[in-house]
Amino acid sequence: MGDLKPQQQEAEMKGWLHKWTNYLKGYQKRWFVLSNGLLSYYRNQAEMAHSCRGTISLVSAVIHTVDSSNFIISNGGTQTFHLKAANEIERQRWVTALELAKARAIRITESEDEDDYNLVPTRSDKNELQTMLKLLSAKLEDLTTCNNLIIKHGTALQRSLTELEQLESGSDSTAKVKAVNERATLFRITSNAMINACSECLQLAQSQLQKWQKMLQYEHEQRIHLEEMVEQLAKQHSHLEQIAKEATKGTLSPVATYSDDDEFYDAEEHATGEFLVTLPGKGHRRTCSGMSLQSEGQGYGDGASSESDTDLESEEARVITRRRSNQDESHDTNKPSWMCEKSENGSFEQHEEMGSKGKHKHRTSIPERPNYSLSLWSIMKNCIGKELTKIPMPVNFNEPLSTLQRLTEEYEYSELLDKAAKMEDSYEQMAYIAAYTISSYATTSNRSGKPFNPLLGETYECDRTDDYGWRCFSEQVSHHPPMLAQYCEGRSWTCWQEFSMSSKFRGKYLQIIPLGIAHLVFASTGHHYTWRKVTTTVHNIIVGKLWVDHHGEMDIVNHTTGDKCHLKFIPYSYFSRETPRKVTGVVTDKEGIAKWVLQGTWDHKIEGARVIGSQGSVRGKPLLETSTPKVLWKRSMPHSKYLMVKVCFDTRREYEKMYNFTELACQLNEPEEGVAPTDSRLRPDQRLMEEGFWDEANQIKVLLEEKQRATRRKREQEAELSAAEGRPYPGYEPIWFKKETDPVTGNPVHIYQGNYWECKEKQDWSACQNIFL
Repeated sequence: MGDLKPQQQEAEMKGWLHKWTNYLKGYQKRWFVLSNGLLSYYRNQAEMAHSCRGTISLVSAVIHTVDSSNFIISNGGTQTFHLKAANEIERQRWVTALELAKARAIRITESEDEDDYNLVPTRSDKNELQTMLKLLSAKLEDLTTCNNLIIKHGTALQRSLTELEQLESGSDSTAKVKAVNERATLFRITSNAMINACSECLQLAQSQLQKWQKMLQYEHEQRIHLEEMVEQLAKQHSHLEQIAKEATKGTLSPVATYSDDDEFYDAEEHATGEFLVTLPGKGHRRTCSGMSLQSEGQGYGDGASSESDTDLESEEARVITRRRSNQDESHDTNKPSWMCEKSENGSFEQHEEMGSKGKHKHRTSIPERPNYSLSLWSIMKNCIGKELTKIPMPVNFNEPLSTLQRLTEEYEYSELLDKAAKMEDSYEQMAYIAAYTISSYATTSNRSGKPFNPLLGETYECDRTDDYGWRCFSEQVSHHPPMLAQYCEGRSWTCWQEFSMSSKFRGKYLQIIPLGIAHLVFASTGHHYTWRKVTTTVHNIIVGKLWVDHHGEMDIVNHTTGDKCHLKFIPYSYFSRETPRKVTGVVTDKEGIAKWVLQGTWDHKIEGARVIGSQGSVRGKPLLETSTPKVLWKRSMPHSKYLMVKVCFDTRREYEKMYNFTELACQLNEPEEGVAPTDSRLRPDQRLMEEGFWDEANQIKVLLEEKQRATRRKREQEAELSAAEGRPYPGYEPIWFKKETDPVTGNPVHIYQGNYWECKEKQDWSACQNIFL
């Protein structure tokens, strides 16, 4: 390992534990060392000097006790150690030490200044680098000299030993033995010199490693910055060209007054011919459990390479698909999704009026966003390189929804899951599920506001059984790492997920890598699906208009049948000819044979076509014949129905003033009586922001965060006191979810306990804490 070895720090605890390796070897005895917020392990104590087999950081780890001797350590779903102690007392000693080490590591991480090193290399740094390179060159020359001497003396020693063996008389034996001893001494002296030279060279390189890394990082960021500048200039050039062309055409039409950012890119309504999709390869990929397929848990060895969780790029195969007309699957693709649809029993339903038919009529608007000016740079310049969750962000960057509510918004197009539940064909069912997962990104095309980070213990309920047919409940179950658990019940399906994320602010853009797995189960068939979200990047953080892009690959797996759907979200590039925000996908059976192909954009619509045959290949790529594509999902814009009846464009402007919220988003923070006292709708800073009182909201937000930190410090002090007295400390436990082992992935996950709605009916909130002011 290239990092500083944990054993070089003073170990807080060390000893033998049994670690799960694979199904062939089971649990294997390993030497574990806890130091400086890191838990590392080795085959034995002798390996501590040179070969660390694996390390897990406790800052973002979850420690889960299984039984009297087993426990699990999971780091955000990317690393998991399944461990077994000799007995319950030994297990408790390790768990207590790990919890204390985690608390200390979190405190250190929060208080440390991440700007210790200036990223800009000075002239003296470069001069020092040149000097250091000369020193290293001299050391390498010394090593070469020592190597030549060792070869020379080794050859002489070997020759003397051969001569000694061939002696017949004893008269010359004494002289020969003396010569052998002298040459052996020279060989030993030269070897020691070689070892010392190697040690000096190593120490010299290690002493300068951090400075070299700093300079390399700076050069890397400079290159990225230049690339972004070139791309920005190209965009401006194209925009100016467009303005010039429009100016020569005379008066613009009302539709042409929209900016580029307001456009929603269509897949072609009646496209014919060929299009491209991406098939998953057989490379080194991450599984639904977050473990590498070549990791220790599924491999056959216990070496350092087999225990790596590094994700490698998968191989790809391109598929060319040809569409063939099929009257049985044709349909009207021009009908908006909000218009009347005929149900199975022959009746007509109108989605836009369902709220008025249900038990409660929901609001359709919220107070307009006030026009507050704010200097982004004054806030962001000291935040580069820090975790997003540690940046004191004012509400000016937020939207009046919490992350709990924002994830609930993913069920806006839950009718896709209702349709999928009725499908008898598992491949078509998978295609609708894929369309549903893509639809959850639709509103981000023109919404860049940051949702409120939930407080520990914050909850959110959303009962839309009367119109959408589902009810959902979420709870913030962990603060370090930030993690929420969600459970949703539909008419014929159940969906749950545990959501966490890794995020870094890099000056001009913010990258968010979601962690956790979403699960979906259909009641009628028992089909169990899982998937992970793709990476999100927010661009133009400092200068320019914010815009969001989603990119990466998503695998949806049917654990019942073995079917898979591989989706590829293509990253935006100004120089690419691809349609912006494009998504392609293919549904395959357990043998990897293509059954459906998908294409579209994540902000507008997705089309799917059934594969009905194969016609060989073109340039080595399979040529598949498909039926007429049909629209699986199409985004319903809040202003689309008004545009159709030619109402003025004030509707779009009103939509923008309301944070670009959809109708469902406007209703998520709607006040409701009888909810838990920890519900997001009762959070005072969020409510003040929605009502337009941003200054007061910022003040309350600071008080809430200070209260949360004080509560955490109190909990850490209690843990330290319990450890000093030799008694276990239970730590924080969620109220409505419980940490258990996921039967599908094998990782610890928070499972809904099923008693929230019963407590709401009784209005029994005795288990809830006072987390708000």
